[in-house]
Amino acid sequence: MIPALSPRQQQILALARQTGHVLVEDLSSRFDVTPQTIRRDLNELCEGRLLARIHGGAMLSSGVENVAYEARRVLSAQEKVIIGHHAAALIPNNCSLFINIGTTTEEVARALVHHQGLLVITNNIHVASILMPCPRIDVILAGGMLRRSDGGIVGEQAVDFISQFKVDHAIIGTSAIDDDGAMLDFDYREVRATKAIMGNARTVTLVADAMKFTRSAPVRIGHISDVDVFVTDQPPPDEIAELCRHRGVTVEIAGGDIPAVAALGAEA
Repeated sequence: MIPALSPRQQQILALARQTGHVLVEDLSSRFDVTPQTIRRDLNELCEGRLLARIHGGAMLSSGVENVAYEARRVLSAQEKVIIGHHAAALIPNNCSLFINIGTTTEEVARALVHHQGLLVITNNIHVASILMPCPRIDVILAGGMLRRSDGGIVGEQAVDFISQFKVDHAIIGTSAIDDDGAMLDFDYREVRATKAIMGNARTVTLVADAMKFTRSAPVRIGHISDVDVFVTDQPPPDEIAELCRHRGVTVEIAGGDIPAVAALGAEA
């Protein structure tokens, strides 16, 4: 299991996102620590597949393979918790919803544990485990191929299973958001399941932290205009904000006021 990233490691990642790569000597001078200390930081980041080693430093990992699950869990961890609480506050009691694969959607599930009268359909084994102890929430777990790397259930069986339902809400995540508003992911099998979830929900809520605007992935889920609500931790880039305004997507910035409907989800 990858430990939580230190503040210095978070800053190293931020620098790598800005320039595409970082060098040991530059980082040593910037942070006033020894090159050996920086190499240890880079080794840990590379072990988590957040960076890849190059001569004299490290670069951002390839955009064709996702970051390892445990690394994704600790990356922007606090932001995901805040997003999860905000998104959960938008879900009323006594409704049905899909929750798909992702570390941010799992935080939504954690924030839903005090809701009541929910029917949750998920292809995320971690979501099912989080909600399983809740006596007032019924959970239906999709069948299909279990992806051992992150507990996601994917494949044709999962898509067929999801397509049997028509629910009130869907909570979806994405691995990357392109400048043109395309939502992207890494596994075409997961994308097919997500598309089925989006197509069978009356209201679709995307949960994604600001880091998703700096990442890339090869498989297209859809466009941000395909969702109804976008919950994130920072105001999106201007072009994305304009797209959302033009297409009628409600942007919710987590960390501010809790939505008024939160009271519905907090009833005992």
